[in-house]
Amino acid sequence: MFKQKVAQYIQKKQLFQETDKLLVALSGGADSVALLRVLLELGYPCEAAHCNFHLRGEESDRDERYVRDLCQRFNITLHISHFQTEKIAEEKHVSIEMAARELRYEWFENLRLETGAAYICVAHHRDDSVETFLLNLLRGAGIQGLRGIHPKNGHIVRPLLEVTREEITDYLQHLSQDYVTDSTNLQTEYQRNKVRLELLPLMQAINPAASDRIAQTANYLDDAFLYYERGIQEGKERVLTPEGISIAALKREPSPACLLHEILSPFGFNSAQEAEILQSLDAQSGKTFMAEKYQVVKDRDMLLISRLEAPAEPHLSYEEKLRTPEFVIPKDKHTACLDADKITAPLTLRLTQTGDAFIPFGMKGRKLVSDYLTDRKYSLVQKQRQWVLCAGDDILWLIGERIDHRYRVTEQTRNLLLIHLLP
Repeated sequence: MFKQKVAQYIQKKQLFQETDKLLVALSGGADSVALLRVLLELGYPCEAAHCNFHLRGEESDRDERYVRDLCQRFNITLHISHFQTEKIAEEKHVSIEMAARELRYEWFENLRLETGAAYICVAHHRDDSVETFLLNLLRGAGIQGLRGIHPKNGHIVRPLLEVTREEITDYLQHLSQDYVTDSTNLQTEYQRNKVRLELLPLMQAINPAASDRIAQTANYLDDAFLYYERGIQEGKERVLTPEGISIAALKREPSPACLLHEILSPFGFNSAQEAEILQSLDAQSGKTFMAEKYQVVKDRDMLLISRLEAPAEPHLSYEEKLRTPEFVIPKDKHTACLDADKITAPLTLRLTQTGDAFIPFGMKGRKLVSDYLTDRKYSLVQKQRQWVLCAGDDILWLIGERIDHRYRVTEQTRNLLLIHLLP
């Protein structure tokens, strides 16, 4: 029954073909051992891959010895990799769990390419999917996170997602197949273990079919997501512009909060930040919200999304020459033509700052750079990325825009300074 159920699931989800070579992630636990055994029974050509993360002392080495013996018994090619997981986690400033996950999947993919395997099979089962659903629910995930674990993600496939932990152990018992147990699965300091050992039993005391109902809900949401995704894509097309998110268009959406979440969450913004951004839609311009690598700036009628990185410093070339009667002042914005004799302080290049002012060429009075750029329809993000060339405290050139009137070339100018903005 177990074998038929897995075979039907593989066929229903079109996970792989009968002739595909498979790489099986083999930890030695019941689920991974059942995965290897059932794939072999179904006739798939398999190789196995085992990670020793050296996190559980002798127990980690015991697991390695077990998978070696198992693969030798069934004449299965086994690949093993050792990782100094704690050291790598410390170097990368990530949790041990995150480091182990990254190391595992990076090695699996490299090994898949090296061995010519079509897919990497991992042993997540239905109970894992139910636990993921509950964990994401507790974290406040959207519909994407409530779909449970996906059967296929690129070259990663999960053939056991329709069988339970109990069905797996029953199958192994039927085969008289032993396996190893990870002692950390019984420790409740891990969130997933708390869900497995405490929350789910409590829910099943209220409703014995709780796990079945959650799995059904996750499957339903997985199907419903296809329609949801189409609606979200159409909404994005209505509100997104080359500059950012149109606030007026966003407000016209049936659920601005839902659409904003789907746009911003891939950039690392959390639900609390999204709520603040939503509240800022009618506020004054200038408020900035920052995730780890991106920022959202509330401009006049737009939400501007940009990466948090220093703007590239412009490349300038300088040319000094005498003014001759034949000389014609360049008119393009990529060249500044200045009276060299009026420049007495060293030249510096920097980004604009609050309070910067200059006298735009052709004008008599001082003007704030921010006001000038506003008149030029610059967004707040574009203003943040604007460079200026200075002599002392004076702005000589708002690069790519306009020079300061005081340093212009006049009939009395004898020595020229030409500055070119290079591509």
